Amino acid sequence: MPETKKLSYSEAVNAALRRALDERPETLLFGEDVGKPGGVFGVTKGLHKQFGDRVFDTPISESAILGGAVGSAMFGRRPIAEIMWVDFSLVALDQLVNQAANVRYVSRGALSAPITVRTQQGSAPGACAQHSQSLEAFFAHVPGLRVCLPATHQDAYDLLLSAVWCDDPVVVIENRTLYHAGKEEVEVGGPIPEIGGAAVRRPGTDVTVLTWGAMQHRVLEAAERLSADGIDAEVIDARWVRPLDLDAVLESVRRTGRLVVAHEAHTIGGFGGEVVAAVAEAGVPLKSPPVRVGAPAARIPAAPVLAGAVIPTADVLAEAISQAVRA
Repeated sequence: MPETKKLSYSEAVNAALRRALDERPETLLFGEDVGKPGGVFGVTKGLHKQFGDRVFDTPISESAILGGAVGSAMFGRRPIAEIMWVDFSLVALDQLVNQAANVRYVSRGALSAPITVRTQQGSAPGACAQHSQSLEAFFAHVPGLRVCLPATHQDAYDLLLSAVWCDDPVVVIENRTLYHAGKEEVEVGGPIPEIGGAAVRRPGTDVTVLTWGAMQHRVLEAAERLSADGIDAEVIDARWVRPLDLDAVLESVRRTGRLVVAHEAHTIGGFGGEVVAAVAEAGVPLKSPPVRVGAPAARIPAAPVLAGAVIPTADVLAEAISQAVRA
């Protein structure tokens, strides 16, 4: 039966993993330090003790982790593989792009790879250029992969379970700045949600702001500031960038007539460009040109002060949204 618990973001992820391991005996959980140490961020704490060898540590080899996930999935397991930083997934792109995404197609439907890849991304104080990238557009580009970015405690629980129950390979991208940022009420034990679907986090009438991941919280802060100036921004959390809930975006933009897309990833080649193109192709009349807000074409610096000048702040977002409305 569903119940409500006060959980941190990381505890919500842990609760989802615990439920998956408990309800699906074919589920495995593995990655670097996820077993006995309980994860570098403490997310998998206690799971090895409860579920034994189904939760285990691996060598420092992302290729082996994801290759093992694909192989075990083809033989009936439902692996949850953790890649400690999304940056590290780049050494295992063959396993994701050429193998996991293609299993069903090349086997004519005889095999599948229902793997869940848990990882985290984004900039945090003191991180360096090899630990700070936002790569959701990489994965969203590949047919056969599903990609989500849970930004709330409830979504940290729900979206992970949706991923584990899905028969396609799913990349779940969390954000380490959210793991221990306070506790919220989370409903656990409810029905497993379907894959996909955006969420309106703040209704509004003047402009549609689409965002995802940790950037959502800065967007909401900016929207609240702008409300004092008479600008009513509707904030939509995409949640899933593959599949994107384009219908929800178009419905909102048709009402507001304006669109801002905000993400932590670089603007060039970012998924925001795909959204803008899709809205343009749909022929929705706009009162002002669409706006993309993201990181400039620069490596993410380690120094917090410099990183603060690269990653869009609430001030930068508020200015961009204001200009879109007043253009």
